[in-house]
Amino acid sequence: MKGFLFLKGFFVRQQPRSTPRNWLIAGLGGLIAIGLTGAATAISGTPLIMASFGGSCVLLFSAPSSPFSQPPNVIGGHMVATAIGLVIHATFPGHLWVAALGVGTAIAVMAALRVTHPPAGADPFIVLADDPHAAYLLFPVLLGSIILVGTATIYHQLTGTNYPARAVEE
Repeated sequence: MKGFLFLKGFFVRQQPRSTPRNWLIAGLGGLIAIGLTGAATAISGTPLIMASFGGSCVLLFSAPSSPFSQPPNVIGGHMVATAIGLVIHATFPGHLWVAALGVGTAIAVMAALRVTHPPAGADPFIVLADDPHAAYLLFPVLLGSIILVGTATIYHQLTGTNYPARAVEE
């Protein structure tokens, strides 16, 4: 049985405990951000929401101090990953393996540019599934991610949470 002791680590929770107030603030923040983005979609008639924004809200409202939750990472990560998805999909249309190439390339480029945002890793899949035009990069990706970050900024100010994080020296 000693050979399976490494499995013990799979059950250790690294996430620190939180309070019911924090759970509610996080959930309500996500609800408001996606609600506002959906409302903006309905009012404008322009799609401003995509599936990976749900994951962005988890980070924005549940882990606002994470480097992955900061505005350059949220907006830049989605822009980079979607642009890569669009280029690769246009170059190799109809091939399922382009999803793997898109995700791998997006991870590498986000890391190189220091705009890693884990939910954006799904964006090449979304591009492959939706087959969007180049304007998709602006609507929903850019404008939608700006709405999420703007909502998070205002919401966290109102709830007394430090967001965005203050600049650190390079």
